[in-house]
Amino acid sequence: MAALEQPTPQPEVLLAVEDVTLSFGGVQAIKNVSFDIHKGEIRAIIGPNGAGKTSMLNVINGFYHPQQGTIWFKGVERSEMRPYVAASQGVSRTFQNIALFRGMSTLDNIMTGRVTKMNKNIFWQALHLGPARAEEIEHRAKVEEVIDFLEIQHIRRTPVGRLPYGLQKRVELARALAAEPELLLLDEPMAGMNLEEKEDMSRFVLDVNEQFGTTIALIEHDMAVVMDLSTRVVVLDHGELIADGTPDEVSANQKVIDAYLGVAHD
Repeated sequence: MAALEQPTPQPEVLLAVEDVTLSFGGVQAIKNVSFDIHKGEIRAIIGPNGAGKTSMLNVINGFYHPQQGTIWFKGVERSEMRPYVAASQGVSRTFQNIALFRGMSTLDNIMTGRVTKMNKNIFWQALHLGPARAEEIEHRAKVEEVIDFLEIQHIRRTPVGRLPYGLQKRVELARALAAEPELLLLDEPMAGMNLEEKEDMSRFVLDVNEQFGTTIALIEHDMAVVMDLSTRVVVLDHGELIADGTPDEVSANQKVIDAYLGVAHD
């Protein structure tokens, strides 16, 4: 008797977006969009300018609250929340425009990523004694691990305002990683980089996913990067979902070709 074929295990859904609509006045930035992100994957969100990609990340991390639809995270329906609540639950992000404290050192900027992990009250923190000091030592050790991982030991004491653009992007990634996220949101992490910087950042993104097991959702315009990094791709155009699949499936989709290239066809 032939052996029974075992069913293929279904991937675990870490985050699900269901019928989300987001409007600003009379303008709909997102229109009834649904997709999911599997635990452990790199999920790319692509589309032309104005497609609603960053708005979608802002919905996921609680910065925007949609008028319709539901966000599920780790199987629990999320009510309206603020970004710091999302961060405390395991969602961390970088920004399209670098958002660092330019006068602070690389080390101090990355330490801010540990805020949601700090438990001691403001009294102990102000005195910098006892439990607060022990806690800071623990958090600093974690930050040093991230610094070593991203190979930025040589700039750890440098004010980030003095750093070149590519290194500032890496510091921002370090700050997000310091929070030990389950879901890492990257908003155009390679925008404005030269080829060498893109290759370095691509390597770090893959290493974060493979070595830390971090689930990643990233917005990226460079299709070569998307094809190389992503497990699955969701494509938005004018706030609507027009394709969802593997990189090969999406790149062959005529709607995607039209959205990017403006190609008319019969």
